[in-house]
Amino acid sequence: MLVHFGFVFPLRPFPISKMRLVPDGIEKPDWALDGIPKIEPDSDLQKRVEIKTPEQIERMRETCRIAREVLDAGARIIKPGITTDEIDRVIHEETIARGGYPSPLNYHFFPKSCCTSVNEVICHGIPDARKLEDGDIVNIDVTVYYKGVHGDLNDTYFVGNVDEASKQLVRCTYECLEKAIAIVKPGVRFREVGEVISRHASMSGLSVVKSYCGHGIGELFHCAPNIPHYSRNKAVGIMKAGQTFTIEPMINTGLWRDRLWPDEWTAVTADGKRSAQFEHTLLVTESGVEVLTARLPSSPDVYPWLKPASAN
Repeated sequence: MLVHFGFVFPLRPFPISKMRLVPDGIEKPDWALDGIPKIEPDSDLQKRVEIKTPEQIERMRETCRIAREVLDAGARIIKPGITTDEIDRVIHEETIARGGYPSPLNYHFFPKSCCTSVNEVICHGIPDARKLEDGDIVNIDVTVYYKGVHGDLNDTYFVGNVDEASKQLVRCTYECLEKAIAIVKPGVRFREVGEVISRHASMSGLSVVKSYCGHGIGELFHCAPNIPHYSRNKAVGIMKAGQTFTIEPMINTGLWRDRLWPDEWTAVTADGKRSAQFEHTLLVTESGVEVLTARLPSSPDVYPWLKPASAN
């Protein structure tokens, strides 16, 4: 089938290694063995936004912290010459070491334990044998299943020496997420998230992907609410204390439109220009928001704009 697909831009699929194994003693979601989610599609939480109990929230906090530690472990090995499959191996092993299951593994038959999206890949890139090259950007998207709940986050990283346009893209995408998080509190309409993100991206001449959105999360990997990242969206509902969901803007240098590779997972920009993404799992509190997947003091220092203003 690949010969009929027009790979007109630089990136190409490379060989994919065997699916990694998860030890018997680790609690697994219902798709782990046969690739088919059973509870999620028919749950009433696809239409109703769940208010989490204090006990659920505590489990979410623990799982999201683990997910952050796992993502940070993957970030630490990024350099030119490393394959995305090696990143996947680290993500897999670090998840297992903490007693978790890598949620993407065999979810609707996805073959790997995380998503790695390089350059023009918007999201859902499959880790493979391609070596990262100096000047690439790469997003690592991690979700961990632990104590019956999921924690989901992603960051985009620089590989070696990256051009100025890519630096600006990644920083603007980071800022889009931060500005969206800043409005989260009870009473805010879900649709407002897209307005904030679009406003900031357009000021930098960038575009917002419309095909993928943030989502509710908890005991289900994906559920209500859907949270589009673009302006004039039709998302329904308002934020309430106890809700948990992701915001995960995907921002493109060129057009917002995407194409899907024949693997039916890898989404790439229609014009071959670069894309970046950041994601957090959030809890709406009585007074605002708690970022459950927040960076830790131990998180790698990879973003120049996060350094203190006094630092040289």
